[in-house]
Amino acid sequence: MNFQFISPKDAVSEIKNDQRVFIHSVFAAPKLLIEALSARSSELKNVEVVHIHTEGEVPYSKKGMEDSFHTNALFVGANMREAVDEGRANYLPIFLSECPALFRKKILPLDVALISVSPPDKHGFCSLGVSVDTSKAAADSANLVIAQINHHMPRTHGDGIVHISKIHKFVEGNIPLLEAKHSEPDQVETKIGEYIASLVEDGATLQMGIGAIPDAVLSCLQHHKNLGIHTEMFSDGVISLVEKGIITGSQKKIHPGKIVTGFVMGTRKLYDFVDDNPEVVFLDIGYINDTANIRKNPKVTAINSAIEVDLTGQVCADSIGTRQYSGVGGQMDFIRGASLSEGGKPIIALPSVTSHGKSRIVPILQPGASVTTTRAHVHYVVTEYGIADLYGKNLKQRAKLLTQIAHPNHRERLERETFERFKGF
Repeated sequence: MNFQFISPKDAVSEIKNDQRVFIHSVFAAPKLLIEALSARSSELKNVEVVHIHTEGEVPYSKKGMEDSFHTNALFVGANMREAVDEGRANYLPIFLSECPALFRKKILPLDVALISVSPPDKHGFCSLGVSVDTSKAAADSANLVIAQINHHMPRTHGDGIVHISKIHKFVEGNIPLLEAKHSEPDQVETKIGEYIASLVEDGATLQMGIGAIPDAVLSCLQHHKNLGIHTEMFSDGVISLVEKGIITGSQKKIHPGKIVTGFVMGTRKLYDFVDDNPEVVFLDIGYINDTANIRKNPKVTAINSAIEVDLTGQVCADSIGTRQYSGVGGQMDFIRGASLSEGGKPIIALPSVTSHGKSRIVPILQPGASVTTTRAHVHYVVTEYGIADLYGKNLKQRAKLLTQIAHPNHRERLERETFERFKGF
């Protein structure tokens, strides 16, 4: 192959003041390049860092770096919340489906993309591995592409193929990928999983995220048949259903027989599962999350979470009051796509109370809370106390149904609030 490795320090040496730098997503974040960029803080001024969710350390967002780096986050993960809270970073609200267009249409023109890829094959093609999502658009659009080549990066099928001729600088960095922590669903999460599983029909196409509730749902699908996957991301819970022949994709209308995703978050077992697996196709998130594509599949069952839901069905999933907690992500893309799918079911799932016992079914959202999914888009809301089907229901009916799936300790107050607001219950 006609390329040569240089040091991380030399690789980022051409990054200049006032430039915009993209960082590869989730577990593909290139650790050595991030460290080398951050180490230049004394030399650089006003460098804008752009990314969706990333895992791992983010030294460019630490206190004292404000004059050198400012992050414009398209999604706020745990590693960025403090920086956003304290003004060293900011959040750009946007549907995940529209993120690639920010780069391709030069709304946020990229000077540099820092990516992590598999080693090139005999034809000179590398793979973006576990995260194609917005990263393919960034690699295609940036003026300067710097790649950390990592033997631990799975080689995945789909859109995430980059030829070495499109990469300007190469760094060797054979670092094992970070892995998502896995915890067994508790009693509440298991009950929610059982309720959601009761809504999933044979032949459905699933979208789900990461966490205990999606894992609980997947564990409750052991007797289903011919399920498909078209999702922005998935985790380890899918593997056993594929191995048992429950997930086949045989009923899907687009990409039949394929698991379609934008990125994965999981353990080494998951990375080994997707490595050179033609059954799993990693595609551009602008395509995956396009409602026009989502709706083509039958019985799309979209499972998304929330921080709180008010009595009219408004969903807040990305902020706690005025505090930015995560991001819009793909929730609205899939809630709408599922509702347009033949037999589709958009589902919002949440425990009835917080860890401190506060109700997550609330009369009104907290002051300053964002509406991630509007009440006009919501169909099913699920807690451990049952399923509320809000589609076709008026405000008073919605309030009654949501009160019935709230924690018993809070129902009397919610009934009182409903009566005062809607003059009846």
